[in-house]
Amino acid sequence: MSELAKFFIEVAEKWQRRWAEAKVFEPSPQPGRPKFFITAAYPYPNGTIHIGHGRTYLVADVMARFRRHLGYNVLFPMAFHYTGTPILTIAEVIAAGDKAVIEEYKEIYGVSDDDIKKMGDPLYLAQYFHRRSKEAMIKFGLGIDWSREFTTIDPEYQRFIQWQFEKLRKRGLIVRGRHPVGWCPRHQMPVGAHDTKDDKEPEIGQWTLIYFVDGEGLVYPTATLRPETVPGVTNIWINPDAEYVVAEFEGRKMVLSKDAAYRLSFQGNVKVIREARGREFVGRRVLNPVTGEWVPVYEAKFVDPKVGTGVVMSVPAHAPYDYAALRDMGEVKLIPLIRVEGYGEYPAKEVVERMGIKSQTDPALEEATREVYSAEYTRGVVREDVVDRIAPHLPEPARSMVRAVFKLYFAGRPVKEAREFISKWLAEAGLGGVMYDIMNKPVYCRCGTEIVVKVLEDQWFINYGERGWKQLARQLVEEMAIIPQEAKAQFLATIDWLDKRACARTRGLGTPLPWSQGWVIESLSDSTIYMAFYTVIKKIRALGLRPEQLTEEFWDYVFLGQGSAAEVAKRIGVDPAALEEIRREFDYWYPLDSRNSGKDLIPNHLTFFIFNHVAIFPREKWPRQIVANGWVLREGEKMSKSKRNVLPLDKAVALYGPDPLRATLAIAAEVEQDLDFRDAEARRNSQQLMSIYNLVQRLAQSAVEREETWLDKWLISEVAHVLERAREAYEKVRLRQAAVELLYNAEAVFSQYLSMVDKPSKSAVEAAKAWVVALEPIVPHFAEELWQILGGEGFAATAPWPKLSPDPAALLAKRYVDMLIEDVKNIPAYKAGAKRVAIYVNGNYQWLRAAVGKDVKAAIEAGAPPQLAKRLVDFAKSMGEEVRGLVERVEQFDEYAALQSYKRYVEKALGVPVDIYKADDPQAPDLGGKKKAALPLKPGIFIEVG
Repeated sequence: MSELAKFFIEVAEKWQRRWAEAKVFEPSPQPGRPKFFITAAYPYPNGTIHIGHGRTYLVADVMARFRRHLGYNVLFPMAFHYTGTPILTIAEVIAAGDKAVIEEYKEIYGVSDDDIKKMGDPLYLAQYFHRRSKEAMIKFGLGIDWSREFTTIDPEYQRFIQWQFEKLRKRGLIVRGRHPVGWCPRHQMPVGAHDTKDDKEPEIGQWTLIYFVDGEGLVYPTATLRPETVPGVTNIWINPDAEYVVAEFEGRKMVLSKDAAYRLSFQGNVKVIREARGREFVGRRVLNPVTGEWVPVYEAKFVDPKVGTGVVMSVPAHAPYDYAALRDMGEVKLIPLIRVEGYGEYPAKEVVERMGIKSQTDPALEEATREVYSAEYTRGVVREDVVDRIAPHLPEPARSMVRAVFKLYFAGRPVKEAREFISKWLAEAGLGGVMYDIMNKPVYCRCGTEIVVKVLEDQWFINYGERGWKQLARQLVEEMAIIPQEAKAQFLATIDWLDKRACARTRGLGTPLPWSQGWVIESLSDSTIYMAFYTVIKKIRALGLRPEQLTEEFWDYVFLGQGSAAEVAKRIGVDPAALEEIRREFDYWYPLDSRNSGKDLIPNHLTFFIFNHVAIFPREKWPRQIVANGWVLREGEKMSKSKRNVLPLDKAVALYGPDPLRATLAIAAEVEQDLDFRDAEARRNSQQLMSIYNLVQRLAQSAVEREETWLDKWLISEVAHVLERAREAYEKVRLRQAAVELLYNAEAVFSQYLSMVDKPSKSAVEAAKAWVVALEPIVPHFAEELWQILGGEGFAATAPWPKLSPDPAALLAKRYVDMLIEDVKNIPAYKAGAKRVAIYVNGNYQWLRAAVGKDVKAAIEAGAPPQLAKRLVDFAKSMGEEVRGLVERVEQFDEYAALQSYKRYVEKALGVPVDIYKADDPQAPDLGGKKKAALPLKPGIFIEVG
């Protein structure tokens, strides 16, 4: 631990004790006072939280602290998520003696051998990391109300979740049936993002299978996402070196890759008859079920046996990979199917040749494929003459009947409509089927097993596909604030594609499904409205309510206002006043004002949060805002246990101290951006905080009581502007911008001020207090220490947001002086070796005010001599926008007095003595005839050269 880190840790521990003693972060309802209720996603205690968690919690903490300064009654609570498999899986792996995982936990988290031995018990593991993570949050300086802490296996919480699920079931939003889910073959259970390594949500997609048949009756089920292109198939591809099988599936003998047969076995009955290499099937001919054409089976090593069925159809007119491969073979045959504005008959050929792609191994084929597929899907229309290729092998009248259907629903239709039609038609005609797959594979369970898709029977699902529910969810997304705004489109897209989602499983910690024994509610389903539970758990415990008293009627009254307190209280055996007190607590804090989490939770938790709120709560209790921050990298790399580069939050605090760490996580990137945490930057920020500390000490120790000067007024005005910009940044959750303003720009202003004055004034101390209050949300312990040094009363954490008023005249004086210094330095005589500078001030400020934004006539009418008026107007036009604005706002300005006040500053900047004269003073010497050259804010300058 460095000396700097030690200093910051000692400061932090001091103020953490004092906050806890004063219960600064344990608010109670205060009717009539505005409230701000913010939550961040609670962590799984399957490891100590790391700096990625720390960033999310810091954003929430900064928002909470800022609102407290604005006068809000702020609630920021925290809990721990024990539910599901993340904890159980790690405990099982450790119990099994997995050396790699055990070494990871020792090296990354510093777990002792004794504790490792006990971690085969999932509850011990959870409680160990729960304690470590909570300690890390406290050391990090999060202003959390720990009096509301709970875990998701607490009996009170389980009663709450059972109430939630009964509500969803009674509204028809929980169903039982057949549906594809992500599945762990080892644990025989459905999985979601929180059950997988790296929290990767299994994305389930659907292939259309098209049954091509060879002369022996073997079926080659090509898997495609573009079934509308089947009339243009010229061949099919098989990987000659891959492992294939002949298997019975859906009453047919099929050729499948061995891997595909395994994956399909979770979706239906698959019986492997024999194994084979792919080359056994190369050279055969198969019948296209739509066109009746016999097409060859070609070998292609680019076919991935782990994708689809390992059997691929080739459409070279509309698939760049197929065109390039067949061109390499000299076997190109092009059949046009789709018209797209801006492309010719054969889009794939056109794009491949335009991009200069030379072979089927060219990486540019990926880009070519994206272009063609996107253009055809969004703007493509199936050609009318495609009908002539349909079913020529069928006898009449079947041929005409099929063609009539295709003419009506396929030819001339947009690609999207044609795709839907032909997928359905193939299945109904027995010429094709469906296969589900993990489209973002590989996805691994936390146990290390690769996830597959299983079609479950009699599984419980939350039906996020229900249309009315989707519409309410969209309505909330449109009404609420989402930061960053660009994330709104991702929420709407997620709402669109969400369908049934498995909500219960048969293993893991959690809440039993209330109406069906043997099922446990899964972790992404029991964590959607728990923000409401924070508002009441403290009162439930304080009033001594037992879990069995937390009935459906209890929750209906507390959260929905249904029934009367007297009747409900009588039935559950509590005091009606106690029940009303719990209801008032919820009613005061809800709705949630801001939900903070990582952007990776948009496709699951955050969208489920939206769905469940609109399903259960009345509109006035719907959440108001979501903030989704980016990831945290470390030294340019993604953090992962396998790389051993995960930085636990408690270790980071010990390494840098909490406030330098907070400053770095705030300043390194804006909220929506991914943040690259670098050691060098953390150390720079630590040094910057020490510079601020030394500056504030100097200011406090040397300040004197005296009349305010131009310099004092300038300091207050500059600080007022910095604080206004910081306030605007905080309000928009632009933490980086706020941190730059407060940690660097404000420090530069105070440093310059101290360089200009002999002794700082007491008003400078007041300006520093204002600065410290604005700093507090980012570096709270450090701010408290500075607040104490400056003589602030109470806590900086609870001080009101400062009200400093900028003085436009003081700002104008400083801008004027800086312009003068620049003018002098640009004069050749100064550069040649100035010995002394004489400055002649024209005090007719009103002439300049008249000239700004006006014309020569206005300047003359204000009293300016005609021979000067044109120069005045030209000078006014040359001033920067800020200075022009200040001149328009400042009615009276004593240029001579301002310059006298800044004389020491000017002499220091120029490095020579400076004499200041009034241009209209007859007693002043007219050196070089510069009296008449002076204009308001543009003095005459004479330089004596030595």
